[in-house]
Amino acid sequence: MFKWKMIALIGVLFCMATQASEAAIQQQNGFEIQKVSDNVYALVGDMTQRSPQNLGNNATYGVVILKTGVLLVDSGGSYLGAKAIAKTIQGLTNKPVKWVVNTGSQDHRWLGNSYFKKMGAVIYTSARAETDQKSGCNQQFSMMEGFIGKKGIEGTQCVYADHTFKKHLALKLDGVKFELYHEGTAHTFGNSFVWMPSQKIAFVGDMVFNDRALGIQYTKDVNGWIATFNAMAAFKPKMVVPGHGHAGDLALAKRDTYDYLVFLRDKVRQLVANDEDMIAAGKIDQSRFNYLKQLDSIGAKNAMWIFETLQFE
Repeated sequence: MFKWKMIALIGVLFCMATQASEAAIQQQNGFEIQKVSDNVYALVGDMTQRSPQNLGNNATYGVVILKTGVLLVDSGGSYLGAKAIAKTIQGLTNKPVKWVVNTGSQDHRWLGNSYFKKMGAVIYTSARAETDQKSGCNQQFSMMEGFIGKKGIEGTQCVYADHTFKKHLALKLDGVKFELYHEGTAHTFGNSFVWMPSQKIAFVGDMVFNDRALGIQYTKDVNGWIATFNAMAAFKPKMVVPGHGHAGDLALAKRDTYDYLVFLRDKVRQLVANDEDMIAAGKIDQSRFNYLKQLDSIGAKNAMWIFETLQFE
């Protein structure tokens, strides 16, 4: 009897150790590693502010492992942040990052370019994103240094894409087709998304925020963001890798981003029609979306930013 109890105990301990090991594999360098398909992963970063701990990587990054190398969607918030992304990828494959797409101009989409360019990667982005990157470089660098510190920002330089496109760019990487689209504004003006038709996966950057509340402060263009989302949704992706939060199906992206945008737009339009002011917009009841992280800090601001635009419709 004692022997069998010992065997059972050893089995339980083994299972616990295995589970602990698996949990460790899923948490590397500040990322939760989410498997999207056999060769596609989402690296889910912090859903809070940039910090010395996350090195500016408070976002989600897409990883596609191909025959000879890796396609990375967005390069991180700093040189050291990019290095942390690369180290995380090395836990998935020994293949190098050969291609990088910047889906926008916000800092954690592209300030890691300096690292991956040094490693030999070819970088792509929309022409509008590059314009905004160049005009915002100094300010973004200073702000990031304020968040992650002088040590955290070491090595970071403003390095721009090798190739830009206005509306659309078709790529074949290791024989796999990818389509890059810039359909309009979203969180930033130059937002683009990567479409992988072979698996019907869309890597959309800051067009979609899952699990946490979006911010519309950069463009204040709620109608443009809704239209851009609809352009992506027309592809009917099976999976959407967002700019923040976990990858999921289109229904999740619609619930956490599209529905929130439409809700605020319609509520603000009602206020404008009733000759209400911006203060009233800040008081809109958004409790329907209380499950979204950071809503308490940005929800009222979103409504007021949208009011700024819609009052002139």
